[in-house]
This record gives sequence, structure tokens and C-alpha cells, in this order.
Amino acid sequence: AATLLLSRCLLKMVKGNIVVPEEILSFCCNGLQGSTSSPRARDPGEREEAPGAMASPSPPGNPTEVQMSQLVLPCHTNHRGELSTGQLLKWIDTAACLSAERHAGCPCVTASMDDIYFEHTISVGQVVNIKAKVNRAFNSSMEVGIQVSYEDLCSGKHCSICKAYATFVAQGPSGSKVKLKPLTPQTEEEKIEHSIAAERRRMRLVHKDTLKDLLTRSSQETAQLETRDGSVAVPAEKTRVESVELVLPPHANHQGNTFGGQIMAWMENVATIAASRLCHAHPTLRAIEMFHFRGPSQVGDRLVLKAIVNNAFKNSMEVGVCAEAYDQEMSISRRHINSAFMTFVVLDQEGQPRTLPMVAPEPGDGERRYREASARKKIRLDRKYVVSCKQTEVPLSVPWDQSNKVYLSYNNVSALKTLVAKANWALAREKEKVRMYTLEEDKFLSFRIEMSVHIAADRAFSLLSDLRRRQEWDRHYASAELVQQVDDDDMIYHVVSQTLSSENKPQDFVILASRRKPCSKGDPYVVAFRSVTLPTHPASSGFTRGETLCSGFCIWPESEEMSKVAYYNQATPGYLNYVTTNVAGLSSNFCATFEACEKFLLKNKEDLIMRLQNL
Repeated sequence: AATLLLSRCLLKMVKGNIVVPEEILSFCCNGLQGSTSSPRARDPGEREEAPGAMASPSPPGNPTEVQMSQLVLPCHTNHRGELSTGQLLKWIDTAACLSAERHAGCPCVTASMDDIYFEHTISVGQVVNIKAKVNRAFNSSMEVGIQVSYEDLCSGKHCSICKAYATFVAQGPSGSKVKLKPLTPQTEEEKIEHSIAAERRRMRLVHKDTLKDLLTRSSQETAQLETRDGSVAVPAEKTRVESVELVLPPHANHQGNTFGGQIMAWMENVATIAASRLCHAHPTLRAIEMFHFRGPSQVGDRLVLKAIVNNAFKNSMEVGVCAEAYDQEMSISRRHINSAFMTFVVLDQEGQPRTLPMVAPEPGDGERRYREASARKKIRLDRKYVVSCKQTEVPLSVPWDQSNKVYLSYNNVSALKTLVAKANWALAREKEKVRMYTLEEDKFLSFRIEMSVHIAADRAFSLLSDLRRRQEWDRHYASAELVQQVDDDDMIYHVVSQTLSSENKPQDFVILASRRKPCSKGDPYVVAFRSVTLPTHPASSGFTRGETLCSGFCIWPESEEMSKVAYYNQATPGYLNYVTTNVAGLSSNFCATFEACEKFLLKNKEDLIMRLQNL
């Protein structure tokens, strides 16, 4: 009653233009709950709504996700009115750093940036949308995935520009390393990126060894120093560029270190000048090979940026660029900050790459850079072909080449991990301990068969990764011969199957088997299989050559003596006709084979223990 009376008094005061005391107005506007009810206390972390804001619950997302939108203005562009790649690199690095620091809770620095392939150019007036989020945290470093697209505000068109992966390191006081908390992926996409991040990290660590291995195998002969139109080749010395930049406060982050994106932008600038000196035209940057920061630079440093065309191919050229720092004008010693290799093309009026003149390398280091550029081109093509293509666009049997072993191994394992992380697996059959699941998508039908086995995960991993023993439990295998020991983790086998083809011939396969131990707690042991084409083992008239796109084992430890063993197989299109006509028989076949696998593991685990103890 008192509340109702007070409300009527307030109404009369408002009609009579009488000033209402703030305490009374506050009392009446807080829901008229009665004098004994205190205002509801906000939960910790709850944000107070702004006046007039409409409360709308938002679905929980990745807490590390950062979204940035930038309108491309004339000050961001080059002479063609297109967004400068250097400016784009600044924005990419800034968004990625914000995401990394959101997870780490402390300052982070850019350690490296993986290869970037630019698909389109961006014009004035368009909007650049950047989304960055942490894919996986390791000990003190983390991988941040970045997706860049542009938006045309007039037409509403959206288009992808590039996808990048950056590695950041968390830093504590005085530059000390910080141990990062693990990241738990939520969505199917996040689970896939989290799983494959370990493979990308492995590929980064062996990148230098891959280049060295290719150089030792490649021919040491120098190509003819003639231009493609018959004139004398352009000396590489004529493309050399050297520039210096003074690091000022606007170029640095909150720790006083130069922004990684700013250094990348300066490097792109001198590389573009070097490329222009070769072709006497305005080049377009198509790709940047991995940036690797070797050390920091601070406000007050002078950065010396050097660039030169290392090699020119028919339609593209590689420019090598490096950044060195010194802190005083009279300083003799310089610190190596960064090196990168950028690929440029020159487009004609129809947007097609023009033919470029050849380069005459300088003696000594110039000839070394010339050969290395050819090796990097091969690696780049292999990596882009194997890693960047969609899974459905990769041929079943990829040609095997020792120089691309790292990327074929990466694709082999990442394809299996991608399949493992997919959602919507449907339970098709359960027989005692064996469970069989299916997954239908596009033109593929995938199978997963799993069970718990009384064996330690590392022992099951050792037994199942040797295909030479597969015929002991899998009646489909007649023999498996190890034809090439690639390294400790990758082997190539020639497998002969008991199954007869429609031509009434036994099938044979050339299979790359890639093994991986867990990268961190919670990861499985992985054994991945895929077909490759090996020159020493071509298809023969006595067999029907079969192909497997993606299959393999994942083994999770459940305890010291128990493991969950799962086998995955992505059926190829040619296999689907059989599947649809004999689902029941296929299911029974899979389960029987897996039960035989369990007996094999239990029978041989003690023998394996004895052999390991005798090593």
C-alpha cells in the first residue's frame, strides 16, 4: 500500500513539473520490490548493461577469438589503389597477438609466421575482416590461426584473402618464459585445428632439414645465364636494395619491442623494390615463406633491411630479404632479427602472369641463394599442393618424392586426425566389446571400429605400426614388404591383398605408414596409412593396383595396462557400390577382423615386453 501511495504522489509531482528527489526516483524505478529487499548483487564477471541496451544471451564461443574489421583507406594502399600487403601484415600480426595475449594473460611476442598465400587483392573502400584464435597451447608457445577475408559494402560480396598460422611465445618478467595453460577445443572445427596443430609444429621444426636434404639431392649445375628472349641475363646485383628504419614509439608494442607486423611491413617494402628492379614494372606479392624471428628489437634501434632477387622462374621470382638491428650509429655488430623469402609475379592487363627475365647470380653466396631458391620453389609447390588443397581434391595416390616426404607425412597424419575429430559418428553395430560407427558425408562413407584392450598403449602402438605383422591378424593381407625406411616415423610398404578384384587378380598397394607418439597428455598414439606412387614399384600386370585415401589407428591410454584402440577407414568412391549392397556382411567382417586384432595384441604383448627389456 505504501508503495502504491508513493507511486501516485510521484505521478502528481511529474504532472506538476515538480522536481523529484533522486532517492525517491531510484526507489520507484528499481522494480518496487519493498523496503526490505536489497538490490540483486551481480555475479562476478557479469557486465552491467548500458542504459537502453537490450539483454540478449549470446552463445559461448572461443574465449581467445579476436575479430578485427578495417576499412581500407587511401593511406593504406599502393599506387594501384590496392591494400598494401605490408599494412595487411600489420593488421594480421596485431589481431593474432591480441588473441595470444587473451589466452596467456601476459605479454606475447611473435616467434614465426607460416607460409601465406594471397588469393585476391583488396581495393579502397572495401573492408578487411580478420578473425584470429588460439588453436593450441604448448609449453610456452601457442599456435594462432588467422582467417582474412574482404567485404564489399556496396555489393555485399565476401571473399577469402588468405589463411595464416602464427606462433607466439608468452613472456614473463625480464623476458622469462611462461608455462601456458592448455586449451580445450569445443567445436568440431576447433578440435580438428587443435589436433593438426601438433603436425604443423613438427613440420616447422624440420623445415631447415628438409631444405638441406633437397639441396644435397639436387643437381649442382647452374642453369644457362640467358634470358628467355635471347638477351643477356639481368645481374642479381642490379636488384639489390638496402634501407634503414629508426624504431620509434609508434612502431613498438606495450613492452617497447618492435611490432612483428611492422618489421614484416618494412621487409615487404624493400622486397617489392628489389622485384621491381628486375622486371621494370609493379609486381604483385603472391606468397611469403615462413617468417622466423630470431630476436627482438626495441625503440631506438636502427633496422637495416636488405633485399635481392635470388632467382627468377618463368612467371615468378623469389626475393630474399633480411632485417638486422643495431642500437648506436657507430655500432659495428648487428643482430639478425628476421629473414624471409617472398614470391612475386607481374600481371598483364588481363591479370595473367608475364614472362620474366632470368637472373645471373653473384658468385659465391649468390649462386648458393640461386640454388636454394629452386629448392624452395619445389618445397613450396609440394607443400601448397599437399597441405593447402581440400582433402577431396587430393588424388588418391600422391607421387612419392624424398624432397616432399615431410609434407606427404603431414598430410597423411592430418587427414586421419581430421577424420577422427569429426562429429556425427553414428553407432551402427555393437557386439560384445567391439563398437562400429559410420559417418556419411559428401561422396565418402567412413568407418570407425573401437574396443578396449588389456594392453599398454605404447605396446599396442609398436605392434600395430609394423605392417609386416598385419597378416597375423588381418586375413585380407597376404604379405607386406618394407620397401623404404624413410625415417624413424615413416615407412613405405608394398602390400599384397588376399582379396581378388573384378579382374580376378589379387590387389596390391603401395602404402605410406606414418607413426606419431602423443604430443601432450590426452593425445592418442597415431598410425596413419595412405597410398603413394613409388617409381620403384609401378603397377604390374599380375595385380590390380588398389588405393587407400585415409585409414589408420588411434590408441588412447585408459590406464597403465588398458587402451582404447580405434581403427578408421575412409572409403573411396569406388568402394561405395560394394558397401551399399553388403552392409551387413561388411559390418560382420570388420568386427571379426577387429576381434582377431585384439587376440594378436594380447598374444604378443608379453613377447614385446621381453624384447624391449633385452634392448
